[in-house]
Amino acid sequence: MNEIIIATKNPGKAKEFQAFFSEYNIKAISLLDLSESVEDIEETGTTFEENAALKAEQIANLFETPVLADDSGLVIDALDGRPGIYSARYAGEPKNDKANLEKVLKELQNVPDTDRTARFVCVLAVAIPGKDTIFKKGHCEGKISNDPDGSNGFGYDPIFIPDGYSKTMAQLSSDEKNKISHRKNAITQLESWIKDVQQSL
Repeated sequence: MNEIIIATKNPGKAKEFQAFFSEYNIKAISLLDLSESVEDIEETGTTFEENAALKAEQIANLFETPVLADDSGLVIDALDGRPGIYSARYAGEPKNDKANLEKVLKELQNVPDTDRTARFVCVLAVAIPGKDTIFKKGHCEGKISNDPDGSNGFGYDPIFIPDGYSKTMAQLSSDEKNKISHRKNAITQLESWIKDVQQSL
């Protein structure tokens, strides 16, 4: 495997994966780098795994090349796992980070600190034409704060306090966040898979 498509139009996310794959001499290109545009794939799955696989498999079949897709979100125990797969559009269309976290805080209004446990989840799916799709899953455990704080990061970062910290994810530096993030944990698991693939060649 010397090239892989990252199923994202997010330059920041693409850059993160490109840096990772470059260590293994694998060229990673995002959907933004392709000469033909790819329509957004409807995420009709009911789990992170299903949604990640939908994206990865459809694009892998289209270009007949390995594709990595991820699906991630925030899972809150007191809300029965919501927002979960609906994290990006929890407050409805169009996508609005501020409205999403305000909705979460409102729903947790009377929930005590001890019951505000939550985790960020990231599922990576690697689809290779003719082979079974590979899944890697990463978590970052923590709890939901009472008020948003911090200006780094995006999404629910201002209301998520990772375990072992007294600050929200949005108050951490990029380096601090990258060491503990759910995506980092999923990528670390991908690392052992790539080493196995390269050793078997």
